[in-house]
Amino acid sequence: MAATRVIKTEHAPGAVGHYSQGIVANGFLFTAGQVALDPVTGTVITGDVAAQAEQVLKNVGAILTAAGATWGDVVKTTVYLTNMADFAAFNEVYARVLGAAHPARSTVAVAGLPRGVMIEIDAVAVVRG
Repeated sequence: MAATRVIKTEHAPGAVGHYSQGIVANGFLFTAGQVALDPVTGTVITGDVAAQAEQVLKNVGAILTAAGATWGDVVKTTVYLTNMADFAAFNEVYARVLGAAHPARSTVAVAGLPRGVMIEIDAVAVVRG
């Protein structure tokens, strides 16, 4: 069995089910999917997909930080959109937030997401040390 470490931070929404915000195993961080929830109030961020993407990426970033990683350590993201017509708006925010980081990415359209949000993202990152 692999040695694992649970990642938990108050700077991202708490788990609302039987899961962890992130798990480090064998030098990799696997985040849970993050949606556009404000970690303080637990409410969905209102606005368009760009506004929601900003919050989602803040939430993923908080988990990365809690694990000792940065966007530069991310090797893979998976993006779930409820409307592929939102791809360009999401991609603009994603490119700005990730900057020089260019992890592999899959983007898929889904019929629906928790709490009626428009976007969800999870990430896999290398954790050093």
